[in-house]
Amino acid sequence: MKKLIAWLTNPPTDGPTSIVILRLMAGGVFLSEGILKFVYTNQGIGRFVKLGMPVPYFTANFVGCFEIVGGLLLLSGLMTRWISIPFMIEMIVAILSTKISLYLGTSPLPLPPAPPKVGMWAVLHESRSDYAQLLTVLFLTMNGPGRWSLDALLRGRPALGSIQERTGQDAVLEGAAASRRKESAKASAIV
Repeated sequence: MKKLIAWLTNPPTDGPTSIVILRLMAGGVFLSEGILKFVYTNQGIGRFVKLGMPVPYFTANFVGCFEIVGGLLLLSGLMTRWISIPFMIEMIVAILSTKISLYLGTSPLPLPPAPPKVGMWAVLHESRSDYAQLLTVLFLTMNGPGRWSLDALLRGRPALGSIQERTGQDAVLEGAAASRRKESAKASAIV
């Protein structure tokens, strides 16, 4: 149990800074979907009633709050593994609760506005964002939030690269400055 908690609490934070793009995408989608559950009844309570979810009022509000808080955590890169795992479970539940009935043509939700309306192609088309979210949080669980994250900041990792990278960059800059000084000295000697 201690190893699991250590693994969840200490994600790698030395990945490329471009990981922030994935966090912005996934966190932004979860945040906006959570807000929509409160703003539009058909996205929150109404949807959960149609799907036959237990205690739809509580469930919709709980999921909405979870998506808002979790989305903010992903956006900031804080507790990334802790929040990514429940998000994976949520995406699997979302796919199973909405796409099986779409495949069978018995969905209580409105069918897609354009073909394909039912069957395998409809499921593949309608589940594309769920699938993308699932794989993105899986990636974040495995690879961590990256350098530009609160997880990295709290662990004392530099946000702009490792010390070795900065040292290497400093050496290159110092070498370029030394070359310019030599050229300047040569030009002064000639004049």
